[in-house]
Amino acid sequence: MHRTAVWILLTAPLLAQAPSRISPDLRFEVASLKPNVGHEDNYGIRPAPGGQRYQARNCPIKLMIQAAYQIKAEQIVGGPSWLETDRWDMEAKAEKSSSVDELHVMLMNMLVERLQLKFHHETKEMRMYGLTVDKGGAKIMAHQAANGGEQWIEQTITKPLHFRMKATSSPMAYFAFRLSTLMDAPVVDLTNLKGGYDFTLEYTRELPPNFPDGGKLNGEEPDTSGPTVFAAVKQQMGLELKAQKGPVDVIVIDHAEKPTEN
Repeated sequence: MHRTAVWILLTAPLLAQAPSRISPDLRFEVASLKPNVGHEDNYGIRPAPGGQRYQARNCPIKLMIQAAYQIKAEQIVGGPSWLETDRWDMEAKAEKSSSVDELHVMLMNMLVERLQLKFHHETKEMRMYGLTVDKGGAKIMAHQAANGGEQWIEQTITKPLHFRMKATSSPMAYFAFRLSTLMDAPVVDLTNLKGGYDFTLEYTRELPPNFPDGGKLNGEEPDTSGPTVFAAVKQQMGLELKAQKGPVDVIVIDHAEKPTEN
């Protein structure tokens, strides 16, 4: 079995703005943000298991903002070019074990402080995928608290083009975001399904554009059998994924200063 090499955005759910039940003043106890000096291919950002640490490796600041606000790159407008080009390593630790929402608020606050970051939200009409409940009804199972387990989606590539997403206690908003990272436009949760869900989604991605006849992927003949993500979402989850235009939250960067190493 092949696993994705990049651990980009394997984070737990976060709303575009901090949940009202969480203090907006939360801070990491210690946080180190340093330029990445290597030339590695792997990169990413995620909270570590245990609820106390947040890590990033070889990560652009723009990707950190994406993780903090659960959005795609095209939902961030403006700002200097180094937000996307410069790479950073981050190690941050909370004073105590915290929820994933709390860790994300800490990440937001760290970015605001270290970058003197100023921004505002806007709603922009743009191409997106709406995630809704299919007319036959949802087939996914609500997570039972007695089952335990942190909110998580594990993504694996079983073979070229074949993807599996196994979710534990995942809210639909987070599932929509995770789909967004694999799609060519944001996915917006319109299901109105509350709480977390357990499910497994298996689908086959399309061949890359202009893929040559007789070409191979990782030395293997491309196997395009299996449902597309659109068919799999409907058949396996009882949901529908539909391309459309609609209102999408965007973040407009008004000011950012390159952080000093610390």
